[in-house]
Amino acid sequence: MQKPNSMENTPTRLTEWSEGSGCGCKIAPAILDQILTASGSFSQNDPNLLVGNSHKDDAAVYQVSEDLAVINTVDFFTPIVDDPFDFGRIAAANALSDVYAMGGKPIFANAILSWPVEKLSPDLAAKVMEGAKTICNAAGIELAGGHSIAAKDPIFGLSVNGIVHPHKIKTNNGAKVGDIIYLTKQLGVGVLATALKRQKISDKDYLSLVDTACRLNSIGEILGNHEEVHAMTDVTGFGLLGHLIEMCEGAGLSAEINLLKLPMIEGVQEYINQFIFPDNTYRNWNAYSAKTKGVVGMDLVKLCDPQTSGGLMLAVDPENKDWFEDSMKQQNQAIWEIGRFIERNEQVVEVLP
Repeated sequence: MQKPNSMENTPTRLTEWSEGSGCGCKIAPAILDQILTASGSFSQNDPNLLVGNSHKDDAAVYQVSEDLAVINTVDFFTPIVDDPFDFGRIAAANALSDVYAMGGKPIFANAILSWPVEKLSPDLAAKVMEGAKTICNAAGIELAGGHSIAAKDPIFGLSVNGIVHPHKIKTNNGAKVGDIIYLTKQLGVGVLATALKRQKISDKDYLSLVDTACRLNSIGEILGNHEEVHAMTDVTGFGLLGHLIEMCEGAGLSAEINLLKLPMIEGVQEYINQFIFPDNTYRNWNAYSAKTKGVVGMDLVKLCDPQTSGGLMLAVDPENKDWFEDSMKQQNQAIWEIGRFIERNEQVVEVLP
């Protein structure tokens, strides 16, 4: 595909430079497992590596002292929006989310930048960096440095370092039978990003896309202190279903979720009705459909839409339901109850109508 020469054509549409967009660029789950298995990446023996590849978790965690562990994550992708400033903001919020999902506190970040400098103005890359810096500032950290290369595709992301007490780490495999499943953000970012790429999105829905994707999951740092939160992850490129299955399999459980309780960004269903959603939605469905029961027709889009900078998914002790919900209200944190973890059965996830 011939790339547009954006130094001659304005305004620049960054999404024209990406086959996928945002976390929809992730390698398919089965292929990723093949790569990690063949490379021996699941074999990790350092006792101080508290969380590594074997957990399929959001970040690595390494214990450095009795009361301190370091979190590290790296996340980058091709443009999900056309505006470079918004692209930088979304990429930064998405990378920071991995630290928050572990119950940690970010402390600094480094940038990862690939830019076709002969085709796209360096001024646009500067705007991407500027957007990322505003999100880092909002998180209370410095964008300390980074690494850049000249390449044919624009790519941006962060490597983020954080800290957490070793006893307060939240992983994706700690759910217990009966735990309530909550989400902290609405779904549909991938659908809206596809509508943007096809130039079908309304101004109102674009603002919803950016607002949702730029909203920090900083509540995760607070949730690290909540013992009633048994497990936590963020919902990104594998969609709600993929990340829920990872939580179930990590804990040896199954889950029931209520389709009608899934929180969708306003306007998303209208695009789904027009068959506007990412191609990788089907990739996710093909990877997880055999482990799922009760999905009818195009409902698979709500479950498998690749999210970028999606919300946190939590497993919460039902005995603390009222206290937890009141606590979230005090933090002005929106939450949606979508289902429960149950004893393991034949299907990993059952979707109730």
